[in-house]
Amino acid sequence: MNNHRDRAGAALPPGDEFRSADEALSTAALADGRSIAAASAGAGVLLVFLRHSGCTFCKEALADIAARRARIEASGVRIVLVHMTPAHRAGDWLESSGLGGVDHLSDPDRRLYRAMGLGRGSLRQLFGLRCFVRGVAATLRGHIVGRLVGDGFQMPGAFLIRDGVVTSAYRHASAADRPDYVAIACAAHASGPRRDGDAR
Repeated sequence: MNNHRDRAGAALPPGDEFRSADEALSTAALADGRSIAAASAGAGVLLVFLRHSGCTFCKEALADIAARRARIEASGVRIVLVHMTPAHRAGDWLESSGLGGVDHLSDPDRRLYRAMGLGRGSLRQLFGLRCFVRGVAATLRGHIVGRLVGDGFQMPGAFLIRDGVVTSAYRHASAADRPDYVAIACAAHASGPRRDGDAR
């Protein structure tokens, strides 16, 4: 896939900090020109914020989403990935991760991350014992750490947005958390997503 053919990607332009999550969702535009809030009308948007592209857990998250993409999209929910990778490189990266054609938004300045309450992690959140154990397990499954692209301390998260409103939020307590993306996407029809690093 050539980057100039990536019709699913957009970039958040530089600018001032968003004053609120509502402002961010109504301002940040996807490749089709619609804001995230507008795109969430109806079934909703699963908005997933990733760690840097070389992170073992980012690679694991992409593999998890790719494996469950059909189930999520069958429910009518639109997947949107937010990342720190430059827009011109992101299409090939996501294509190689099994997520070609999925909407994605490049946010290298992390303005959207901050607007959604996702900050930089502590040493324990990023390098604690749980991260080490889970990192070894993920590496053994083929998710090998790569080159740092973005802020290595940025924490990830996932949100279900419906009609411009956050109806479910998962902010990682540890970089090693492994959320159940199907549960988050279907949160309106269940009791809500589990906060379990190994939830399936």
